[in-house]
This record gives sequence, structure tokens and C-alpha cells, in this order.
Amino acid sequence: MLRQYELVEKIKAYDPDADEALINRAYVFSMKAHGSQMRASGDPYFSHPIEVAGILTDLKLDDQTIVTAILHDTIEDTVATPEQVEKLFGKDVARLVDGVTKLSKVEALSENERAAENLRKFLLALSDDIRVLLVKLADRLHNMRTLHHIKNPEKRRRIARETMDIYAPLAERIGMYEIMKEMQELSFRELEPDAYASVTRRLKQLHEQGGDLVSRIGLGLQLHLADHGLTADVTGREKHPYSIWKKMAERHISFEQLSDVMAFRVIVDELDDCYLALGQIHQRWPMVPGRFKDFISTPKRNGYQSLHTSVIHDTKMRIEIQIRSQAMHDQAERGLAAHWAYKEGKPAADVRIPWIDDLVEILDHAESPEELLEHTKLAMYQDRIFAFTPKGELIQLPKGATPVDFAYAVHTDLGDRTVGAKVNGRVVPLRTMLENGDQVEILASETQHPQPSWLRFVVTGKARAGVRRFVRHKERDETVELGRKIYEEIVARLPSGLSAEVTKRALKKLKIESEDELMIAIARKRVSDEELMEALMPGSVGTDVVRKPLGQRKAISIKGLTAGVAYHLANCCHPVPGDRIVGLRREDEEIEVHLIGCDTLASGIDADWLDLAWGEGSDGGAARICVIVRDIPGALGSLSSTLGLKGANIINLQLTHRDGGFHTFHIDIEVHDLAHLHAIIAALREADAVSSVERI
Repeated sequence: MLRQYELVEKIKAYDPDADEALINRAYVFSMKAHGSQMRASGDPYFSHPIEVAGILTDLKLDDQTIVTAILHDTIEDTVATPEQVEKLFGKDVARLVDGVTKLSKVEALSENERAAENLRKFLLALSDDIRVLLVKLADRLHNMRTLHHIKNPEKRRRIARETMDIYAPLAERIGMYEIMKEMQELSFRELEPDAYASVTRRLKQLHEQGGDLVSRIGLGLQLHLADHGLTADVTGREKHPYSIWKKMAERHISFEQLSDVMAFRVIVDELDDCYLALGQIHQRWPMVPGRFKDFISTPKRNGYQSLHTSVIHDTKMRIEIQIRSQAMHDQAERGLAAHWAYKEGKPAADVRIPWIDDLVEILDHAESPEELLEHTKLAMYQDRIFAFTPKGELIQLPKGATPVDFAYAVHTDLGDRTVGAKVNGRVVPLRTMLENGDQVEILASETQHPQPSWLRFVVTGKARAGVRRFVRHKERDETVELGRKIYEEIVARLPSGLSAEVTKRALKKLKIESEDELMIAIARKRVSDEELMEALMPGSVGTDVVRKPLGQRKAISIKGLTAGVAYHLANCCHPVPGDRIVGLRREDEEIEVHLIGCDTLASGIDADWLDLAWGEGSDGGAARICVIVRDIPGALGSLSSTLGLKGANIINLQLTHRDGGFHTFHIDIEVHDLAHLHAIIAALREADAVSSVERI
């Protein structure tokens, strides 16, 4: 464990202006606060925040970040309070510590919920100051280094999986590659111990057989460049076990078939020297086609710059080479830490990254922890493609993204109003997968809104959150509207009218916060008719009251509501406008709409019945018919033509039975209303190829 003076000396070495008194005060405060607490390793708990601070000093971070690291567990794990931290260390440090503080453990939470809730808190904090994320990553890295001390194997695996799924990708996205690699290797060792042991054993054998092969190849590269007037620092290494195992799994090959086990880094003085070095290397050794990437002219989203290439060396081995300037190397090694603003006189909070803003917007839209985790994992992991707006702006998206994902990436409002898209000047379906270099034009309308069906093909967290947000709001609004109609019908049964004051008193009796919540409770049968009537007018319901089916005074119109949102049409009878319908109301479920003569209603269902009506001008529904067709040439074509002439759209067709010279089909068709359905059935019965038609 770092001693107090050692920690101060490390910080002073790169930041002579650091507040030594602040660091000393934090060291003493944290040591006293944690007191006799011990870690699973048997070390004093106080050693953990000090080691976290040590990791951050290696990244040359400012004194406030180091102090935050020292204090990051005091509020959660000791009697220290946020007020104490603010009083002793200032508002900025208190804000950072609060952002890093982990949520208290809640045993009822699932694994996904625990991970996602943890992610939620520090992402919200880092939306204002990226240093929170850096402390969190250092905290997780030290926990992974000491993971083997935890005796419970399930807990070790949970922590390792969380690290692999959330923290390592976050480290990668802000350019902290060394931290990412160490997290991946430590997690890999815990999650796949057999695979880890196998890969490390093979690496050891390779090293023993090749001796100092890495050193010899590296020296050869350096001398070759020097002979052509280029001063370069060349370092080499064997790739770490997780990287090798991942490539073996992705390519479905054995370790012996994997040729690029070695990687070399060429660091030159200036940007121009990068391309000169690349040219000299490609002249000397054959390049592997398809393995060259120029991240200098097109940097990664986190600012990473480098030239990547693979060549076939004299040893017949394929080696990977990265070429970069010293400035690029500093950023690649330490990511955002290389740009710390105290060097330029700017507050570190000014350092912002676009993808973090996207994640923060997702936080506002995600309803459950699982949904949050799904969105943020999607935002972090997938390989990306580049597509262009008509004005030439570059939009990065995951592979598999569609025009709807593109629209939401440009702006949430554009995504909400999307009606169509042109890709490279050609109109395409919204579910079309975009490819690298596509130019995408989004067609929008002020009257359009997100469609629930989009959830079947959008892939970005931002798009999924936008669609789900709209569906939730629409469901709430329509449920409130339906509940209000039921409420008005119930009130009509009472002997006298009601004032607004009576409704307020009823809300208090029912312990419901608002009128809208009451309407939702009525629609979802969380409040029965009798309970509501008694709350509105005490004594209006006798103790011997017997609930009668269809006991209401008037039918409740469902016009203006969307099927599948506040109510759904039963699949057993497929009601359409014009049918006499009845609703079944069960607790915490959508109202189920049936034909009045449906056989399901005769089976003694435990539900409240509502007399429903379509409302004037209701249009559109899906009916199912059973058609028996003669087995003659052109029969199915004749059937389709008849339906087409009558304006019926086939949405599903299924062959259910073959009986000699007859075929039986179940066909789902879109119709305007009952009269339209009757006209279609009559036309089908007149067709020569049709033996019989019945509605199901």
C-alpha cells in the first residue's frame, strides 16, 4: 500500500501545483473513517482507496480526482456524510464523490438490475464530469486485481461478468486501452479458467521455442527504419490471452492456425513520419490484404489515432504493426487523461464526449434497469458503420442499423417523425440494413409517430428508447381515456350527480394520488365498480348487491383507441366494426374484446363484463374466414382475385387440411366493417373454385 508521503510525491512529480494539504487531509480522513474495516484479502479496507488513487496517479490526473479516489467509499461504507465531505474538501470533490459512490446493496435486485442501477448512477454523474468515470474504472480495476480473495465463486463470476460487459467496454470507448486489456484478462481468467490456462500454456510454449523472437523482430524493424533515415522507438509483445481466445472463437480456428500472435508498436516523432514508416515497412515486407486501417485520417470516436497494418515477416509469421506519433501514443495509452485541462487552464469538466450524451438521453427514457442495461450495452459494443446525411455529415451506427436508427442518431425528434427513407437516392423499406458509405435521406411528417413494429428491427439503444417511450405514453393516455369512459358510466348509475370536491375525497379514500391514476386503476380493474361507487357516495352499494353481467346503463365506445394498447381484440372470435361486442376486464390486464356470441364467454370466465360499442365511423379490423377450395388449377389465384376485387387485404393464409379434392384454408383479411366482411363472403361463395366459406 502507498504511504502518505509516497502518494504526495507521485502527484507532485507531474503536477507541482497540486494541493498537498488537500491530499493529506483526504488521506487522514479516509483512514480514520474506514477504521478497522477489513477486505476479503485480510488487508485494511483503507488500502483499497489508496491503491485506486495510485492507479490514477499513474495516469497523471489532477489533485481533485486523486482526492475523490481516496474518499470514494467513505459515504457508502462509513459513517461519513456528504455534508462532511463538502465542508472539508469543497463542493467539487463532494460532487465527484457522490457520483462515484456505489448504490447500497439491495438483495432483491437481480444481477442485471444490480449492474444497470450501478451504471445509471455513475453515468448520470459523468454526464457533467468525465473524471467520475475514470475513478470508477480505477476502482473496478483494483477490485479485479484482488478478486481471487473472494471465497464465493458465484460472486466472483458475477463481478467478472459485470466487468467484461460494462466496465471494459467503457474503458475502451474513452481510449483507456491498457485498463481495458487488464480488465478483460482478469475477467477472462475468472469466467473461462480452462480456456485461459490453455492459451497461456500455448503462449509459454511459443516463447520457449522462439526464445527472444519478439525482441529480434522488433530490433529488425527499428534498424530497417533507421537505415532509411527514420528515428523510431519499436516495442513488441505477445497479444494477451483474452485477445487471442476471442480471435480463435470468432474465426473458429485453433491456436496453431492463428498467425498474428505478435504485435509491434512503432512510435515516431511527427505525423508525417507515420506514413513514411508505413511505406518503408510495406516495401520491405509483404502486406496482408484487408488488414490495413488508417485511424489517423479517420480517428475513432474516442479520438484514437494510429496506422494499423499486418505484414508477413521473414520468419513466415504474420505480425501486426501499429504506427503512431508520440502525441498519439500518449492519448492511446491514457485516453482522455492525456488531455487533462489543468495543463491548459481549463476545468476537466469541460471535456465531453458525444456518446456519453447519447447514453444520458437513454437514461431518461429507460423504464426498467434491464431496459437500461440492454440500451447501454447496445450503445457500447457493436461494430460500427459510417453513413452520411444528404449534407455530408458523418453518422456512426452499429452494424445492422436501419434508417430508423439513423434518424434517431441525427435527432430524437426526426426519429419520432420518420415515415420513410431514401438510401443512395432510392426509396427503401425502413427495416433495410445500412452499409458503410450509404447516403441516407429521412422522409418525415409532422403527423407521424413511432410505430411499435419498429422495435422488431431497430438496433440502437437510442431508437429503442424513443419508440418505447412513445408506446408507454400512448398506452397511458389511452388507458386514462378508456378508464374515464368507464368512470362516467359508473357515475351514471348513482342516484345523484357529483361535484369535483366529491371526486377529490374519493381519491383520498382509495389512496390514489391523481385523477389520471384513478382512471388507469378503473380500466385495469385495480378498483372495482362497487369500491368506486362506495368511495364516491357512501351507502350507494348495499351489502347484498350481486354483480350482474352487462349491468351498465350504456355501451362504452372504444372509438379513437388503438387496438393492442388500451384494449386488444380476442383471437378466438376476431371482432370487426359492426359486430356486437363485449369487454372482459381483469386486474392489471388490457380489456379483452369479444363478440357477444363468442364461445369463450360461455365458459364461466372470472372477469367483469363491459358492454362495448365501436362508435360511429369506426373503420378497420381483421377477420378470420375458413374457405374450402376445390383442388383445380388456378383455384388459389381465383380466390386471391376475388378478395382483391372486394378490397380485402390478406394478412395471413394457412393451409389447415387436405381432403381428397378439397383444400381448407384459414385466411386473415383486413376489412372495413361487418358489412364489408359479409360482401366478401358472398362474393367468395359465388366463385366456381370455392366450395364453402364460413367466418371463424
